[in-house]
Amino acid sequence: MGHLDHAALGWLTPALSYAMACTGAALGLRCTVRALAATGRTRRNWLLTAASAIGTGIWTMHFVAMLGFRVSGTDIRYDVPLTLVSLLVAVLVVCAGVCAGVFAVGYGRNRVRALLLGGLTTGLGVASMHYLGMAAMRLHGEVSYDPVRVALSVLIAVAAATAALWAALNTESALAVTLASLIMGAAVSSMHYTGMFAVSVRVTPSGEALPGATAMQFIFPLAVGLGSYLFLTSAFVALSPTAGEHQAPASARQQPAGSTTP
Repeated sequence: MGHLDHAALGWLTPALSYAMACTGAALGLRCTVRALAATGRTRRNWLLTAASAIGTGIWTMHFVAMLGFRVSGTDIRYDVPLTLVSLLVAVLVVCAGVCAGVFAVGYGRNRVRALLLGGLTTGLGVASMHYLGMAAMRLHGEVSYDPVRVALSVLIAVAAATAALWAALNTESALAVTLASLIMGAAVSSMHYTGMFAVSVRVTPSGEALPGATAMQFIFPLAVGLGSYLFLTSAFVALSPTAGEHQAPASARQQPAGSTTP
């Protein structure tokens, strides 16, 4: 059995991956708050931004953490197409969960059922992203999983997604969003490392070259690019006027000249 090191670079990768998860969550929650206050095309755009932020944050969290993953006795490579599919799954499923949750909870009669359904859909998507990313890993040996820990990681993913969807629909203040994103980041990180502790590897020494790209050749540049997207989008959202700020100038223009506000 190969020795697994989940933090070969020390606390750098766990801390940075947690920061990415929190950033994506905070941005997604803020965009969802904006979506609930908007209508039509503007609402759609905010929801798409929210989904892309949360999905990107979760995916970046996973693969930044994987930068610190090592197995003694073998190199590790990643299948590029399958890794990109895992990113696409993260964004699309989170988009479906967020949009379904917003519209069902906002306009449906059974809010609890809609919340649970949206959380289940999103949580299973997060878990699928994680295990697709693991399936993209190439090494000299056989990877196996502890089914109990895998099931626990899926439950954590569903619980985290449900809590995030509830927070997105029930928090508006900046402080509440910050606290919710810190909790969600911790939950997503817990899901990742629970899934990773379910992994065991039986190494088969070989001199053959592994297919795929190394983490530094592919994962690191992509994670940096997506992380930059999150921070730039965060700045855009922070500087964008809210619905109330949009309405204030219109109200001022409609107010008769010389009149005063009571």
